[in-house]
Amino acid sequence: MSDRNETQVIYLLLQGFGNLHSFNMFFFVIFLIIFTSSLIGNLLIIVLVSTSRPLHAPMYFFLCHLSVSDIILSWNIVPILLCTMLGGAQRVSLPGCIVQFSVFSAITITECLLLLVMSYDRYLAICYPLRYASVMDFRTCTHLAAWPWVLGFSIQLCGIVPITHLRFCHNNFIDHFYCDLSPLRRLACSDTSIVALIVFVFAIPVFVLPCCLIVMSYIYIFITILRIPSTRGKQKAFSTCSSHLIVVATFYGTLITKYMLPSQGHSLLIEKVISLWHTVLTPLFNPVIYTLRNKDIKTAARTLCRKYCT
Repeated sequence: MSDRNETQVIYLLLQGFGNLHSFNMFFFVIFLIIFTSSLIGNLLIIVLVSTSRPLHAPMYFFLCHLSVSDIILSWNIVPILLCTMLGGAQRVSLPGCIVQFSVFSAITITECLLLLVMSYDRYLAICYPLRYASVMDFRTCTHLAAWPWVLGFSIQLCGIVPITHLRFCHNNFIDHFYCDLSPLRRLACSDTSIVALIVFVFAIPVFVLPCCLIVMSYIYIFITILRIPSTRGKQKAFSTCSSHLIVVATFYGTLITKYMLPSQGHSLLIEKVISLWHTVLTPLFNPVIYTLRNKDIKTAARTLCRKYCT
């Protein structure tokens, strides 16, 4: 009888940051500026890598793919966040909510694997410079860039399929600004243990293993850098991987805080802020770090500016 009396949810209401009240317009402008800047920054990297011959190198090829993933992540999350800032809670269909989470999880997995590929590229470039050009040829780079996308959108299906079989009833209010796993599980009126088990099982090869491999690669990189006799040589070698290291630390720092630490210690506001950093600020942070700390990209940007501004 209880199953028959349940009201099946067909749409969900995303609250966003509904408790900001009079500050909604202020934060709308801030998030709009961040969103626009992140799109411009990532598009600029794609244009520069595509048009500038000095940037036709494996490191920048992988960076271009990272920028594409950041653009998709921003477009998937930020527009509905901006709508909640202007119009309050936004109505989203249940299938649309699941699609949004599907894209979010696929891009997150893809970025984890792309960062692993980029660390492998830096490992080869610094630890085996004489073999680097022969190993990182066009065919290898294409395969290494394609597999994160293939695996990212394939692996997420394993977690999405069980979610589509969950029943959502009575409450359709999500106190978040996008459809994440934890609020969806809290709304479900059916058993979510299978979903939790699948997420836990795939977290090891998708998040933990790449993180460990990245740490190991940088241990070897640092050992190799310390063996370089000249101080200038050490600085030059470290500068080629410092930007990537900062991006890795930021990306995995937010993931560990969001998913690996006990959720009982997090309030909903803290959970939103951590998610905000991962989904809104990180897509802006990546191009800023790479453009400000990379001489080749700054040179290509000045060349492009002189070409079209004179």
